[in-house]
Amino acid sequence: MSKTIPAPTGATRLYVIVGDPIAQVRSPEGVSAAFAARGHDGILMPIQVTPSDLPDFLSVAARLKNLDGIVVTIPHKFACYQACASATERAHFLRTVNLMRGRADGAWHGDMVDGLGFVGAARAKGINPAGMRALLVGAGGAGSAVALALVEAGVRELAIHDSAADRRDTLIGRLNALGKAPVRVGSTDPAGFDFVANATPAGMNDGDPLPVDVARLAPTSYCGCVITKPEVSPFIAAARRIGCVTGTGTDMYQQHQGIMVDFLLGTDEA
Repeated sequence: MSKTIPAPTGATRLYVIVGDPIAQVRSPEGVSAAFAARGHDGILMPIQVTPSDLPDFLSVAARLKNLDGIVVTIPHKFACYQACASATERAHFLRTVNLMRGRADGAWHGDMVDGLGFVGAARAKGINPAGMRALLVGAGGAGSAVALALVEAGVRELAIHDSAADRRDTLIGRLNALGKAPVRVGSTDPAGFDFVANATPAGMNDGDPLPVDVARLAPTSYCGCVITKPEVSPFIAAARRIGCVTGTGTDMYQQHQGIMVDFLLGTDEA
């Protein structure tokens, strides 16, 4: 796919990616280039909005006649779900979105595809989660999506660790209600797990603690991470030193970019 992005004009359709912080996101170039490759005159721009300012931003966004879609990143995924008038079944189950598309009536339709990208990145490395014992650290927006995707991918067992016990336990209860893989409380000890996933921001800032005790990782375990900046998070770097197959946040993003563009353009319903 060409990386050439045409200069915007007054007719260019606008899409934004909203988060706080925002400098770490990789989506603007890739999604804008994907629009161009499909012959769509659109551009994705980053917007930094604090949680306290999000309601005002969404109120204005709904009135911008050339704004067709929003990509949502941390920490706004749960709040943006509440702003959607409709959503996919997956987003309703998770009560979170990372994509919002304008409807004909001016309201928003949402979806959550982080989990599809995360599991897709593992499969691209030759890792099939089916039958594996999986440990997930992080039960926030991305973590919830990864958890659902792992259960739907057929893991034998899923353990979830999150410092916010209420959030963790709520997610575990909802996943167990599906009657698929058993889901339980996990810890930072990855011993005995075939698949270890970090869905927290741990590693984005210098001095962040590692999400798991990497000394307890098995070289045969797959380790995946949602972080895109740094390109190789400290967790992934440590896992590679042990000999683990790994997937980065960029690997995850590359897997779901096409899904994102399909949704934003409405071609996912074709």
